[in-house]
Amino acid sequence: MFAMQLKKPRTPLEWVELPDPEPGEGQIRVKVLACGVCRTDLHVVDGDLTHPALPVIPGHEIVGRIDAIGPGVTDLSIGERVGIPWLGHTCGHCLYCDEGKENLCDHPLFTGYTRNGGYATSAVADAHYTFPLGEAGDDVSLAPLLCAGLIGWRSLSHAGDGKKIGLYGFGAAAHIIAQVLRWQGREVYAFTSPGDVEKQAFARSLGAVWAGGSDEAPPELLDGAIIFAPVGSLVPAALKAIRKGRRVVCAGIHMSEIPAFSYDILWEEREIVSIANLTRQDGIDFLSLAPKIGIRVSTTPYPLREANKALDDLRHGRFDGAAVLVP
Repeated sequence: MFAMQLKKPRTPLEWVELPDPEPGEGQIRVKVLACGVCRTDLHVVDGDLTHPALPVIPGHEIVGRIDAIGPGVTDLSIGERVGIPWLGHTCGHCLYCDEGKENLCDHPLFTGYTRNGGYATSAVADAHYTFPLGEAGDDVSLAPLLCAGLIGWRSLSHAGDGKKIGLYGFGAAAHIIAQVLRWQGREVYAFTSPGDVEKQAFARSLGAVWAGGSDEAPPELLDGAIIFAPVGSLVPAALKAIRKGRRVVCAGIHMSEIPAFSYDILWEEREIVSIANLTRQDGIDFLSLAPKIGIRVSTTPYPLREANKALDDLRHGRFDGAAVLVP
């Protein structure tokens, strides 16, 4: 197999040839068809996430077809198309697993971080942590749903059921969840980097009723806000933008330092919460709903060898929607 491998944080990924991995007990191996490029991958490569299992192959928005099955796997078959997400394994017996909060497991494995991921021609995954995808939809468009879509879905479930929802950072996750909000009959308020009129136009093309810079106040107070951009200064900005009794959801796995802010913008029962990982039920719920919504994923494909370019383009916001690697 071939892969783009991270050997040391803050260095470019390297093209390597490795032995084909063999699936173990309860595992499958897939031929990778597409792998989304997520901001979390950027945090792994840039060293913001500090405990990768180096050397590691990044990538956790994997679409592939099963070409080998390990012992004990009975509900998947050779040739089946599946998706492999960020959460790759949980212990099943810690306090959080016992409480049905497997996303907070004390002993998890994460695809593309603590186990090899999908910036490769082959990948191995635990069968219980994969999602059958069926045959509807193309591989490249499906890949971003496996993290950008899933984390957006979990974030939305924590944002409440208000009518007017603000989305801070209009990239892969926001452009998917904006379509979910419109399908639900809600209003989208999109916040981009100041002056990014192209992203603002992109948001409006997906039904946003308002789009502006993150340094602007919305035209009216919002019923909730989700912060996708890893920028801590957006937390007090979002608190100022929501009505009393509403919630700001921080959706990223990493965020820059949140600056001090006065208590009055938090008072009146406003809340700040973070989203960590996902559960398998999140995946089942969202992936079954996505075809009904008719989500249009904006993608920019890159050959696998150009993973470093894709990551740099993501870092500098050079495309709308999501980047996807194709072996």
